[in-house]
Amino acid sequence: MSIRDSLDGLRSIDLNELDLNNVGSWPAAVKFIAGVLLLIVVLGLGYNFHLKDLQAVLEQRQQEEQTLKEQFSSKAFQAANLEAYKEQMQEMEVSFGALLRQLPSDTEVPGLLEDITRTGLGSGLEFEEIKLLPEVAQQFYIELPIQIKVTGGYHDLATFVSGVASLPRIVTLHDFQLAPASGDSSSRLSMQIMAKTYRYNDKGTK
Repeated sequence: MSIRDSLDGLRSIDLNELDLNNVGSWPAAVKFIAGVLLLIVVLGLGYNFHLKDLQAVLEQRQQEEQTLKEQFSSKAFQAANLEAYKEQMQEMEVSFGALLRQLPSDTEVPGLLEDITRTGLGSGLEFEEIKLLPEVAQQFYIELPIQIKVTGGYHDLATFVSGVASLPRIVTLHDFQLAPASGDSSSRLSMQIMAKTYRYNDKGTK
């Protein structure tokens, strides 16, 4: 029988006459087509219920593999540069120690006040006030504010500010206020300024 004859035979079959309870009596061509359709359905269901889950698991494993590769690369880089990190830590400790040595201890604060006073007098200024204010505790250090009020010429004030900033101990200057000196008809100025020095807070604050 040729393919054409088989197709002609399929056309002559009335699907309504096929008995689902007696599949064995169906024509061979119909049974073949039904088998192919059933196989397609089974494969489709198998993909949805099994292969699709396996695909999702595979993609998850591939992502985990990529993450592990990146972590390994990072760890390997850190291990390769461990000695360089140690050297940097040692340099930072030395720098930190040098900075700490620039912070006055409690016993050095009076000497710092004397240095500031000497710098002002050497610049030709007159002191109206130099007063140590209450400490302000921060997490790693303690601020020691010093309120200063001096009178002098503009260039003398600039020399004083430069001299205080050049002291061997760390001193920062804040809140400049300049005004003509009261009761003085010359070009003298009155300057009020807040100087801050610091010491290490070895106890720390939360």
